[in-house]
Amino acid sequence: MTYAPATRAFYDADSHIMELPDFLKKYADPALRDEIPEVSYSASIVTDEEVAVIMDQGGRHSDDHIAAQIALGDRLIEASKEIQALGAFNSADRSKAMDLLGFRKQLVFATHSVAMPFSPSSRLDPRLRYGAARAHNRHMADFCHADDRLMGVAIIPLDDPDLAMAELDQVLTSGLEAVWVPHRPSGDRSPGHVDLDPFWARLSESGLPFLLHVGGAPLQLAKAWMNNGRPPTKDWLGGGENLRTKDVALLHEGPEAFLTMMVLDGVLERHPGLKGASVELGAGWVPELLRRLDWVVKHWSRNDANLQGLSRVPSEQITQQLAFTPFVFEEVGLFIDQSNPDLYLFSSDYPHIEGGRNPIGRFEAALGDRSEAVREKFYAENFLRIFPQARVDAPGMVAAEA
Repeated sequence: MTYAPATRAFYDADSHIMELPDFLKKYADPALRDEIPEVSYSASIVTDEEVAVIMDQGGRHSDDHIAAQIALGDRLIEASKEIQALGAFNSADRSKAMDLLGFRKQLVFATHSVAMPFSPSSRLDPRLRYGAARAHNRHMADFCHADDRLMGVAIIPLDDPDLAMAELDQVLTSGLEAVWVPHRPSGDRSPGHVDLDPFWARLSESGLPFLLHVGGAPLQLAKAWMNNGRPPTKDWLGGGENLRTKDVALLHEGPEAFLTMMVLDGVLERHPGLKGASVELGAGWVPELLRRLDWVVKHWSRNDANLQGLSRVPSEQITQQLAFTPFVFEEVGLFIDQSNPDLYLFSSDYPHIEGGRNPIGRFEAALGDRSEAVREKFYAENFLRIFPQARVDAPGMVAAEA
């Protein structure tokens, strides 16, 4: 028996790998390997000791540990978490986890390895930024290639339009099935800048969606916002490096600003085939985003020539081309009532603890007495609108050469 009931198809819009320290170095170009940093767990609940034990075992869990995880059966998602989870960093073990989870497809994101390539620092050498992105993409393609249920997510920084296009060309031959971009200004440009239009056009033509995800921009607010003359607030894990109260209250600002630029700069209008999703960034802000952008365009188009050529109002563009994953503790049923049922996606966040011990149960409670049609959209059809390639099994992929 699987965790996900066999009575319907579940498509999981968010899961992760827990990268080992050599995740990037192992797949980096030889000329860059010494300069590419190891993946750090310093801002994580995973301890250095846990990582060291795994590395001492040859970068794998022990046979006894794997057997114990498999024995959890349909309780895997409840008890198998973080770097100790089944399939956290081993692709063969991840296939065993998928057998127990029962999801039809699952997007697979990195966890810690994006910190350097996505860094907002303008001082970061583009050679290293894009070299690390390519190493990530090679490794992610290798991790996912043997199991058609795993939909690997590439990363591409947008700071340098030419290098972003070059990396996109590589990604389009890799078998990866979506592109994660940072939800911050693209260097000194809006993501809707004309220099980036060829990037969005190429994505649209290819059918690969773009994704925003927590970690695609700094997690924490500027220090001045935290300076209230009182002792510092701990993050939700009890430390100080993850999301704190004020950080999570304003987490929506980054993706909301990015997607606002994509609408007001006309990217979605010019490329109606372009699809995208905002993942693990909450969804309570979405109904108001639709309302606000509609009235902004209605009233400001009188003076803004950039808005006068829009053939669809923003709420139509967003509903047709984008989707959003609510947090497991959010009231997704209420968001549907305030907007429409086409906008929201199911996600498990496996194996992160943020996904909870029973995400299906939590989302079912939030959906309440809403119809079977609404549920089918949430668990499957909205995912398939953004990722139509998931309707059929992908052909076997060849791992990228390290």
